[in-house]
Amino acid sequence: MRGMERSTSQTGAAPPGSAQDFTWQVRVYYEDTDAGGIVFYANYLKFFERARTEWLRACGVDQRRLAEENGALFVVRSTAIDYRAPARLDDIVTITSKIEKLGRASVDFMQEAWRGETLLATGSIRVACVEGATMRPAAIPDHVHDALRRGPGNDAPAVSTAAQLFPLIRRQ
Repeated sequence: MRGMERSTSQTGAAPPGSAQDFTWQVRVYYEDTDAGGIVFYANYLKFFERARTEWLRACGVDQRRLAEENGALFVVRSTAIDYRAPARLDDIVTITSKIEKLGRASVDFMQEAWRGETLLATGSIRVACVEGATMRPAAIPDHVHDALRRGPGNDAPAVSTAAQLFPLIRRQ
């Protein structure tokens, strides 16, 4: 899989660790691999899910409390993953996550899995907010929406004007 080095990301995203990316690392365990010794393709979904969960935590969003106090849950609505190169046992994989679009009831994430300078996989994931009791679409609570707009570890909005919000975050 030549040409997948980080020097120019195929998705146009900044390298992991930039101001717009949240990064989280995972070590590949034996349980993550298939008979060929590479990460089983579906496990990238798990890696991406864990990174999004940690991203929410870094934004100050406690999903259990959100469900208990607001009745709101985040569920995956759709995914699209492009596999570029394999990860293997004991590899350290860095997952980057960033918001592509923030709507009133959904969030579109762009996520990438990297091993050092090698892009392993990219994913577009749409997460929807639903009412836990009915599983029907619901608006993201305002305090959560604000936290998502600010981003991980930020007390002030990461973006302040509508022009700056596009294309990273666009509120519907």
